[in-house]
Amino acid sequence: MTVPHSGRAEATQAPATARTPARRPSPWHGQGPVVAVVAVGGGIGAAARYGASLLWPTEATGFPWTTFGVNVAGCFVIGLFMVVITDVWAAHRLVRPFFGTGVLGGFTTFSTYAVDIRNLVGEGHPRTALAYLAATLLAALAAVWLAATTARLTLARRRR
Repeated sequence: MTVPHSGRAEATQAPATARTPARRPSPWHGQGPVVAVVAVGGGIGAAARYGASLLWPTEATGFPWTTFGVNVAGCFVIGLFMVVITDVWAAHRLVRPFFGTGVLGGFTTFSTYAVDIRNLVGEGHPRTALAYLAATLLAALAAVWLAATTARLTLARRRR
């Protein structure tokens, strides 16, 4: 019996016998733990964001300060985190997907940012929507840059 070549290394496939056909490895092989930690981290981050929205509710037609603050704070932490795991700490392979993609991805919410802009325009507050649009983009990018730069400067001083 001939098994078609899948483009994968032959060592990853179980050998075929007269009784059992060759089994191809699952596309999830090796990715299951990554998907699991991203899901758990995402749940934690989303719960933290939801908690922030309960602590600091925003008026429907006002500037969405809570979402703005969450996104800027999350971007700042992402900047710090990326420097720490690339320049300081040889982290386990699941730390980055858990914390970076999962927790911080669940905590920050650029989809809500887009919905907030649409709602502000729809409610007749285009100037507030435009201010929110620009302020979030500028503050989020500045937060990542500031965090990464500060972390690298602090590390350079400590190494001297």
